Amino acid sequence: MGITRRDWIKGAASTFAMAQAGWEAKSAFGLELPHARPALADRHFSSSAIEELIPQVQRQIGDPALSTLFANCFPNTLDTTVFPGTSEGKPDTFIVTGDIAAMWLRDSAAQVWPYLPLARQDEKLRFLLEGVIRRQTHCILLDPYANAFQRDSSAPPLEWAIDNKTEHRPGVAERKWELDSLCYPVRLAYGYWQATGDTQPFDAQWREAGRTVVHTFRTQQRTQGQGPYSFLRVTTSPNDTLALSGYGNPGRPVGLVFSMFRPSDDACIFPLFIPANQFAVVSLRQLATLASKAVHDDKLAAEASALAAEIEAALQEHGTVQHPTLGRIWAYEVDGYGGTALLDDGNAPGLLTIPYLGYCRKGDPLYRRTRQFALSAANPYFVQGKVAEGIGGPHVARNMIWPMSITFRALTSQDDGEIRYCLRVLRDTTAGTGFIHESFDKDDPFKYTRPWFAWANTLFGELVVRLAHEKPALLAAPLD
Repeated sequence: MGITRRDWIKGAASTFAMAQAGWEAKSAFGLELPHARPALADRHFSSSAIEELIPQVQRQIGDPALSTLFANCFPNTLDTTVFPGTSEGKPDTFIVTGDIAAMWLRDSAAQVWPYLPLARQDEKLRFLLEGVIRRQTHCILLDPYANAFQRDSSAPPLEWAIDNKTEHRPGVAERKWELDSLCYPVRLAYGYWQATGDTQPFDAQWREAGRTVVHTFRTQQRTQGQGPYSFLRVTTSPNDTLALSGYGNPGRPVGLVFSMFRPSDDACIFPLFIPANQFAVVSLRQLATLASKAVHDDKLAAEASALAAEIEAALQEHGTVQHPTLGRIWAYEVDGYGGTALLDDGNAPGLLTIPYLGYCRKGDPLYRRTRQFALSAANPYFVQGKVAEGIGGPHVARNMIWPMSITFRALTSQDDGEIRYCLRVLRDTTAGTGFIHESFDKDDPFKYTRPWFAWANTLFGELVVRLAHEKPALLAAPLD
C-alpha cells in the first residue's frame, strides 16, 4: 500500500534541524519567534481589512513573541491555502488544509470563520467568503457522505483513498462519513449571513444542498435500515476503517444521527457521536432560520426544525452518563444499547468545544462537569508532560497534544489564569517556527506533526482577536 494520511502528517521530522537553528531561546519558555509570513508577492490573497486589523491587535498584546505568533497565524489561511476564482460568473473559492492539497468541508469552513466579522468592510474578502459557500454547496451536492474534495472535479481520490471500498465519485478526495462535515458549512453560511446580510449565495443550488443535509441526517438516523453508506479500507489501523462490512459498530436507532468517523477522521467506537449530534442541533436550527428568513423556504425550515427537535430529545434521553465522581456528564459516544465511550478528543466537535459551537453556555452546570472530566486524567486522551498539558487522541501517538485543544480550552474558559496558561503554552510550543502545529510531544515541542496546518493557525488568531475585544487587560499583561 502507498502513503497514507497518517504517514503524511508525520512529515515534520525534516523540519527539526531548520526550526532548531532558526530560533533563539531567551529562557526555557521565552522565545523569540520569527516573522514567518510569505513575501507579499507569494501570498494567495490579501485583505485590506485583515491587514489593518493585525497591527491594531498587536498593539494590544503585551508579549512580543505572542504578538509575532498572532501576526503569522491569523492570516495564514489567506496567505497560503485559498484559491479564489469564479465559476459560471460567480465566486468560487477552493481551500486546502495546508500540507494536504485537498479541501475538507470542516477545515475550510473553520479556516475562514474568524474573517467573517470583517467581510462588511472588505468587498474582496466578502467575495472570497461567498466563493467558499458556493464551493461547499457544490461539494455537498456531489457527495454528502464525503469529508474531503479535490480541486479538479474530475480528479481521482487522494493516494491513500484510491482503493477504499466505497462509492467514490470523481472529485471526491476521501469519503469518510463524518456528521460534522455537513454541520460546518451550515455554520459558515449562517455566520456569513449574520455578518453581511447578503443572500446571494443562497440560490436554488444552496437550497438543494440544505435539503440534502436534512435528508442525509434523516437517513443516518437509520430508522429504516443501515442506509446507503459503507466504507472499508485495507489498513493496519482500526481507526481508518469500519467494522461489519463497512457499516460500523452496532447502534440502536434512538433518534440520534449515526456518524462513522470523528472530526479527526478516526473511526467512532460507538456510532452515536454525542458532540456531533449537539452540533447538528445547532446547525439544523441555523439552517431553519436561513431557510425561513434568507430564502423563504418554509418547507425546508419546518423540516430542519423538526429534525433538530428530534435529535435534541434523543440527546437529553441518551446523551449523558453518570460519572462515579463528577456526577451527570455528557458522553462522547454511545450505542443506544447502554454502551458508552468516556473520552474526549482534541478536535471539534468534542466535549470541550460544546459551547464554542453554540450548543450551550460556558457556565452551564452539565457542561462544566463535562469540561472538568475532559481536562483531567479521567479522560484517557488528556496528556500531561514536562512542557504542557492538553488533549490528544488516537490519530497520532498517545503522548502527543493537539494545540487546538489548548486553544479551545482558552475559548471556553471563564478563568483568566487558565487563559493566560493556554496562551503561554501555545506561544512556547511552536518549536521556534512561529506557527501552530497539529500536535506536539508532551515533553518536547520539537517533535511535532504537520508544520503547515492552517486551521490550527487561524483558530489561534481567532482566540487572540476575541481576547482583544473581550479581555484587553489580560492580553496586555505580561505572560511570564
